[in-house]
Amino acid sequence: MTNQEIAIEAESIQDTRTEALTALKSDLIYGLEAHPPFLESIFVALQHVFACFVGIITPGLIICGALETSPADTTFILSMSLVVSGIATFIQAKRFGPVGSGLLSVQGTSFAFIGPIIATGLAVKGNGGNAQDALGLVFGLCFFGAFVEIFISRFLHLANKIITPLVTGVVVTLIGLTLIKVGITSMGGGVPAQNNGTFGSPVFLGVALLVLGIIVALNSTANNFLRMSSIVVGLTIGYIVSIPLGLVDFSNLAGLPAIALPIPFRYGFEFDFGAFIPFAFLYLITAIESIGDLTATSAISGEPIAGGKYFKRIKGGVLGDGINSIIAACLNTFPNTTFSQNNGVIQLTGVGSRYVGYFISAILILLGLFPIVAGIFQALPQPVLGGATIIMFSTVAVAGIKILSCVDLTKRNSIILALSLGLGLGVTFVPDILDQMPALVKNIFSSGISTGGITALLLNLILPGRE
Repeated sequence: MTNQEIAIEAESIQDTRTEALTALKSDLIYGLEAHPPFLESIFVALQHVFACFVGIITPGLIICGALETSPADTTFILSMSLVVSGIATFIQAKRFGPVGSGLLSVQGTSFAFIGPIIATGLAVKGNGGNAQDALGLVFGLCFFGAFVEIFISRFLHLANKIITPLVTGVVVTLIGLTLIKVGITSMGGGVPAQNNGTFGSPVFLGVALLVLGIIVALNSTANNFLRMSSIVVGLTIGYIVSIPLGLVDFSNLAGLPAIALPIPFRYGFEFDFGAFIPFAFLYLITAIESIGDLTATSAISGEPIAGGKYFKRIKGGVLGDGINSIIAACLNTFPNTTFSQNNGVIQLTGVGSRYVGYFISAILILLGLFPIVAGIFQALPQPVLGGATIIMFSTVAVAGIKILSCVDLTKRNSIILALSLGLGLGVTFVPDILDQMPALVKNIFSSGISTGGITALLLNLILPGRE
């Protein structure tokens, strides 16, 4: 054996030892490569769909509501969100060559992009375009931005050195804080209520607070099933209560087609470099978040969380994230990413088999192909949605605070945190401060997420004393 071969063999042995040591003890009934019986697989898959369904369609509901898309367009986009999530979940679970993690990892629409998408869409409408023009630009930006994540997947070790916990914590916190305005607007009745003068009606606020109260109450119970289903139960009760109050309009259901087939690039395909910067930055952050989700899934599944096998899975999962977001843009929906909700389902059911992912994929695709499913959710009143999203977005902010709590807040780090949050929230609260700036600058910094994230990234690189 040559010295090089001996070194490779030693490295392989070390990786094997590391993987054996870092694979956590598991009480799973069915491990990653097990094949559960058909009925058990269906039952477990339905629980995953139940846990993730609302998260998959909510970003589309919020974005379409803010951009005031037609009911037909909203229903189509929600349908495609479900179809793409099914396709993306299958890619992750199956793993095609280097693409996919090979874990039971459910994919869904990312909340991180809501702010920049709404800001970009409203800018297009402000310049005389319509909702379809806005969607064409948004999907073009999402398409090209996904290549950032694909590129990062090949150099994850470098990305981790640039995107530190301080930068990630700032961005995740800002994602939650900047979206709270969207949640509060929905609680008051949404954009339509602002236009017709009924915004903040006691009826709207009462329904929203009812939904919010139910979610908080169920989350406070010791029953894991009730905690996991709290958002679905809250939305369902809010929906039912809204019907006799006249807040639900089912008139659009009659005109829906029987089946919604994917139509690539239905809304066109545009690109704007200035508006692209926030999207590119968010794909960078999304890649780092996906590492955390995939690591958790690997650990819960009793698989290694270090070593060559683990790292191969992580790189494949992030690469899958990027490719799945390209598919999403082509099929007229928003960026996809790994969901963390399914980790709780794996723990509760004791099933970590990736083959269950195939059943999850089939269910999501079937739900998406029938527009009546998306149509029912499209009729969801804005106050009901607001009651749920206000706590969902606030929870995202709390997740960011948890990350920041692990950071040593030295004088240097405190300055980075203060400036990043200050500037990020500043442009969110007072967006017209950029009205006199060139279009390129305005597009880049109109999002509080990109302003705060870029500030944190640059200061972390240039200020002396970096750890």
